[in-house]
Amino acid sequence: MRYIHGKRIPYVNLTIIAVNIVYFLFLEIVGSTYDTDFMRRFGAMYAPAIVGDHQYYRLLTSVFMHFGIEHIANNMLILFILGDHLERVMGRVKYLILYLVCGVGANIVSLLMTEQSQFGFVVSAGASGAVFGVIGGLVYVVAVNKGRLEDLSTQQLVIVVILSLYFGYASGNVDNVAHIAGLVLGILAAAVLYWKPKRPANRGYWN
Repeated sequence: MRYIHGKRIPYVNLTIIAVNIVYFLFLEIVGSTYDTDFMRRFGAMYAPAIVGDHQYYRLLTSVFMHFGIEHIANNMLILFILGDHLERVMGRVKYLILYLVCGVGANIVSLLMTEQSQFGFVVSAGASGAVFGVIGGLVYVVAVNKGRLEDLSTQQLVIVVILSLYFGYASGNVDNVAHIAGLVLGILAAAVLYWKPKRPANRGYWN
């Protein structure tokens, strides 16, 4: 097991970030991530294609797609800062499961909440549902560890949640349903996947 300054290297989190960046660069090379029609053709969320043509893979591929440099930079920065904490306490496999479940699950909820009249117009993409899932997972883990995990506290996470939701509502063209769904799913997934380490009943002393 490799460590950085006494902490395990978060391989899964770094790999997720790398996949997002590589796919973003690929899309920018062959087209433009600001072009909604281009993004739709390359796997973004699009209700008619999912419901009508059964292209369910879009629920996953859209999680690794972003509209422009600012979109991916914001999501990856939050993931880089917070994701490693959750991966270390949950383990690599469980962290990956939580990330994907929250990303896909948030897309499903967003799809179900999309008004029928908007089905042919909405093209969406982004890791925000999964990122909010990571935040939700941390909220749960910090809560069961009496308000602190490594250098994170409940107050810090609450501020992150409030600011993230606020900027989502204050900005245009943001899928806030996916944000909230990801947050809730992250809390629920962490409740299932994470077990707080038990302290030994009898502590011995050794040198």
